Amino acid sequence: MGGSTVLHLPSGPAGVIAKLHPTVLFNICDSYIRRNDQQERVIGTLLGSVSTDGTVEIRNSYTVPHNESSDQVAVDIDYHRSMFELHQRVNPKEVVVGWYSTSSGVSGSDALIQDFYAREVTNPVHLTVDTTFSDETASIKAYVSTILSLGERQLAAQFHEIQLDLRLLEAERIGFDLLKKTMVEKLPNDLEGLEQSIGRLQNMIEVVFRYVDDVVEGRIPPDNSIGRYLAETISMVPKIAPEAFDRLFNDSIQDLLLVLYLANLTRTQLALAEKLNTAAQIL
Repeated sequence: MGGSTVLHLPSGPAGVIAKLHPTVLFNICDSYIRRNDQQERVIGTLLGSVSTDGTVEIRNSYTVPHNESSDQVAVDIDYHRSMFELHQRVNPKEVVVGWYSTSSGVSGSDALIQDFYAREVTNPVHLTVDTTFSDETASIKAYVSTILSLGERQLAAQFHEIQLDLRLLEAERIGFDLLKKTMVEKLPNDLEGLEQSIGRLQNMIEVVFRYVDDVVEGRIPPDNSIGRYLAETISMVPKIAPEAFDRLFNDSIQDLLLVLYLANLTRTQLALAEKLNTAAQIL
């Protein structure tokens, strides 16, 4: 048994979490739209930071030119390093944390690209974005890799999916929902966006009410972590009388309507001035 060869099957890194900012997602989709006709997908570098607990926060990205076939892939390393140097001048706190590709999953050539980024950063994150939106949902996944070895010989990179959190503000969530649709007749205005936000808030409150009722009636067992989270959320809500809240909300709506009215009035005046200037030049 002393001279036998052992196949090492490493387990995936435990507790690794990737947090994705929506700007990165929009940059990836934009680079996919601007790709060459011959390219099936685009790849690029992910920038961000890594916390002490191993959480990877992805804040920025840029596209890296590449060529690939069924058995080989070539990445423009000089372009990647030049772009990284330029980003370092603007934001020196952002470092390389991994790379992305516009595909529905891991492909055969990803191991070669992963090996390149593994020389740039320890344990790089591989982010995949399905830009086809075939089922009208954005399939976004994150992976890390470990080396599958046979004795002293490294065979391949084994990818493991990790937890991915998409950090969205409410306005960004509305834009993300629009991005998932293949066709959009028009962008929602501020009032429509506010209506969608209030509707989504009502749905979340109803889910919380149902959960609390089920726990009180004994239909489901209580979860202490959820209870603490709900208690912290409620404690953060300021205590405002219903009349004061209605007055504050109505004042905000009136201010919003006034801004919309002034913006439309300014747009109309500019259009009239342009038409009068064009008519004067013709005469």
